[in-house]
Amino acid sequence: MRDFTELPKTGFMRINQILAPAGPIPVSKSTWWAGVKDGRFPKPLKLGARVTVWRVEDIRELIENGA
Repeated sequence: MRDFTELPKTGFMRINQILAPAGPIPVSKSTWWAGVKDGRFPKPLKLGARVTVWRVEDIRELIENGA
């Protein structure tokens, strides 16, 4: 897992910034969405019809508590 101190302090992240290889969470998209559905991973926010984001604070908390 990459060093999560590279993440911004606040803001939003898209899925391609969260999941490996670019992001710190080493799971596939299907595993991520299954985890969102069952509550293991944070719920997203919809900024538009085709824009889904997660709060950086939620991703930091997930990493700190074990992804």
